[in-house]
Amino acid sequence: MKKGELKKLLESEVIETSAPCRIDCGGTLDIKTFYYTLRYVSPCTFNIALNLKTHARLLPYSSGMVKISSRGFQSEEYPIEEVPYTSPLGLMFAIASYFQADGIHIRIESESPPKSALGGSSTAAVALIGAFSKACTRLGGEPISRENTVLLAYNIEDSILSVPCGIQDQLAAAFGGVNAWHWPSVPDDPPFKKVEVIGQDDYPELKDRLLLAYCGIPHESKDINGKWVRQFMAGKNRSDWREIARGTNDFISALKMRNWTGAVEAVNKEVAIRMKMTPEVFTDVGERLRKEAIQKNCAARFTGSGGGGCIWALGEKDDISGLRSSWEDVLSGVDGGKLLEVGIERNGLD
Repeated sequence: MKKGELKKLLESEVIETSAPCRIDCGGTLDIKTFYYTLRYVSPCTFNIALNLKTHARLLPYSSGMVKISSRGFQSEEYPIEEVPYTSPLGLMFAIASYFQADGIHIRIESESPPKSALGGSSTAAVALIGAFSKACTRLGGEPISRENTVLLAYNIEDSILSVPCGIQDQLAAAFGGVNAWHWPSVPDDPPFKKVEVIGQDDYPELKDRLLLAYCGIPHESKDINGKWVRQFMAGKNRSDWREIARGTNDFISALKMRNWTGAVEAVNKEVAIRMKMTPEVFTDVGERLRKEAIQKNCAARFTGSGGGGCIWALGEKDDISGLRSSWEDVLSGVDGGKLLEVGIERNGLD
């Protein structure tokens, strides 16, 4: 974009896009450190896109300046050449730098709680790149494909973080749906392969067997994720990660067959392995929710890397109905804790 073009466009129309958050299983296996060296056990990651969306809006602002506002963060503004990538909003600033966007106010508005471990920052990155793509097409340029939006969001995030990051959050945000994501076994393979696990016609059946709770405690993924990476790099817990990869595949296979009991067993096995490596994946509240789920013959899993944020449950319809009441009782005494009423989002980036 030529200097000043975007600001002029935004003075005549607001550009807005949105992308869905996700719940997941088999996370961390979407990091190259893991999926290349574990390729012999076919690592994959599973996620469900939710109708909790993150919106990115582009508004005009002072020439030469970039301002970013997002709920849960203090607004920041800087000259385009001085934006900090180390700030809590650094990823958004890095994307603005990529597009050399000045004279702009970026507003990020999420329907999910801040730091809820539902893929928020990566989802926001996909939505923001989508907004810039939409602006570029308004100015006569070519749109950015969903695949390239994912890769751009991932590569920018990976380039500014101090720990390796995965790519599953960006994929759920861009494509939506209920999918397994398979990772390349050789460098010249495509960077990801999408396999639909449950189609749109069966979303109601799955939704009736899901529950999602926010534990009221903000999530910080880099501590736990970084610990997993450091352990793996040092040669520790390799057999555990092989079992996590196999368990994730077992979970996906069970879901495809609508074998809910098998799916519950596979999730709880995956969670037990991760808890052995890092007991802190569940906060005290999360552990209470997990125990209630197991008592009701359901599975309970932290979202993302755990350590706060959200917990999701899976089980037979009647078991989930009973678990809902139990979780409501637990969360009633937790400041900010609540059940999140969600549906499954078929479409990704709009």
